Amino acid sequence: MTKDLYDIADAPPVGEVPAKMHTWAIRGERFGEPMQAFQQEVLPVPGIADDEVLVYVMAAGVNYNNVWAGLGVPVNVIAARNKAGESEDFHIGGSDASGIVYKVGKDVKDLEVGDEVVVHCGTWSRDCEMVKRGVDPMYSPSFRIWGYETNYGSFAQFTKVQAHQCLPKPKHLTWEDAAAYMLVGATAYRMLVGWPPNDVKEGDVVLIWGGAGGLGSMAIQIARARGATPIAIVSAQDKFEWCEKLGAKGCINRKDFDHWGMLPHWKDAHAYGEWFKGVRKFGKAIWDVLGERRNPNVIFEHPGEATVPTSIFCCETGGMVVICAGTTGYNATVDLRYLWMRQKRLQGSHFANDEQAKGINDLVIEGKVDPCCAKAFRYAELPDAHQLMHDNQHPPGNMSILVGASDFGQGKSK
Repeated sequence: MTKDLYDIADAPPVGEVPAKMHTWAIRGERFGEPMQAFQQEVLPVPGIADDEVLVYVMAAGVNYNNVWAGLGVPVNVIAARNKAGESEDFHIGGSDASGIVYKVGKDVKDLEVGDEVVVHCGTWSRDCEMVKRGVDPMYSPSFRIWGYETNYGSFAQFTKVQAHQCLPKPKHLTWEDAAAYMLVGATAYRMLVGWPPNDVKEGDVVLIWGGAGGLGSMAIQIARARGATPIAIVSAQDKFEWCEKLGAKGCINRKDFDHWGMLPHWKDAHAYGEWFKGVRKFGKAIWDVLGERRNPNVIFEHPGEATVPTSIFCCETGGMVVICAGTTGYNATVDLRYLWMRQKRLQGSHFANDEQAKGINDLVIEGKVDPCCAKAFRYAELPDAHQLMHDNQHPPGNMSILVGASDFGQGKSK
């Protein structure tokens, strides 16, 4: 007989769904840093729609979006959902997961109870007219990030997801490794592969900002797998070895330069001249790594305000700067002379569609991309993991948290 509630790591029989589940929840009255915002609660197991599945979470990934969720900025995700008509006054975060399918909706054809899966975080309405017409669902007004813009993410024993979000768990990975890579991996994959004719090709040079981070560690490996030459930008010398082991040709320490920030006005000849000296010095550092005078065909951006002027300048003629965030700020400035005269492309990119999520998962299955799970935590340590990320004290690569898995190292094929 199914119990109403099972202890953490005490899995119900496969396919038997209890009424309640353990969760780490955020509520508006305790918005703040992760150690304050996340609290353990027992809440009802959610029901699923006809195109959804219920997954028993074995491990969950750690991403900065749920640091934001806990802070309540830049968006109060609970208030946003309430305004849209949802009634829950809590947020269960988590936008990466590995787990086991426990229940399927009546319209789900390609998943069965007992399947081991990883989950990507892209959700959209199958009833959206754009989606029905075959437009990239990333452009649909119904697109949402699961576990951030939607409730019932992976920081609980059970999560509900749309069936298309599920992909086969790589059999050679542990549960914690399998939970660590999909959000950053699929985001990096779309950035590097999803924008032809500027998709990364054999022989290209790819400059990767934040090479030792979760996104950067994926980007280095994707670029390498496509026959390109990745160069990593990092913030400390001790990160060089990590990036080079992943496949970077070499690394550049951004702290060796001081020209970062918004561009001086082009009429301010002295200030612009000083910036120009800095950016040329940075460009030479790229040539020094390569051993030849070549500029990057693709620049993988996310710092934004501090670095976009440099990225646009250094990009090869006809090349692309592709950006998915603005971690240093949002008011990026561009000297348009270098953009139009050299016919460069500044491309925004956001997460990934199903095909691109499958693309990164296939590379992991083939052993061409490692999840780079640098540290895994036990369930009770979930706030600690997010606090490390909030304080920028987390290790290079990615992190994950055990949920249903009883110990580290489980989940590999025998």
